[in-house]
Amino acid sequence: MFAYEKRLQYPVKIKNTNPDIAKLVISQYGGPDGELSASMRYLAQRYTMPVKKVGGLLTDIGTEELNHLEIICAIVYQLTRNLTEDQVKTAGFDAYYIDHTKALWPQAAAGVPFTALEFQSKGDALADLFEDLAAEQKARTVYDNLLRVIDDPDVRAPLKFLRAREIVHFQRFGEALEMTKETLNQKNFYWSNPEFDRQVGN
Repeated sequence: MFAYEKRLQYPVKIKNTNPDIAKLVISQYGGPDGELSASMRYLAQRYTMPVKKVGGLLTDIGTEELNHLEIICAIVYQLTRNLTEDQVKTAGFDAYYIDHTKALWPQAAAGVPFTALEFQSKGDALADLFEDLAAEQKARTVYDNLLRVIDDPDVRAPLKFLRAREIVHFQRFGEALEMTKETLNQKNFYWSNPEFDRQVGN
């Protein structure tokens, strides 16, 4: 179902090894608001989305998030690929190194491993879209925070690109929410349906 191009959506070319930055950026891999949870969220939610066009949007954005995941992994890999043992120790990268060497493994900047609890798929169109809007804003905030503390221009450039995409996704989900509300209201769904109110005891 996916057409895979063997190139990143935005090029990553980092010249300087920096495990301190890698420890921060990795949060956008496996952290609570990272790209892994975003891709899983949208690609799961699409199946129960009753508005076909919005289901297509979830597929498109979920697929794009997989590419963003690759960008984050490329950043972390390039920041750590040439680490010396001294750098591993002095940067506090040793705990990660012991378990994973220099392999990519999803965790938050605080060291908390990724779990499926990081994302929601409720099966309720409005609940899921509100979740998606919040998720994009939280991801944008994480990119804001990374850009506040990282000064390496080679790292900042792809992070700025990813931040911009979070804003675009937020806008698309806002449009999708309005489309979904309009479509479901025409079918007397949710709060506009008196029969539904009677079924739930209102």
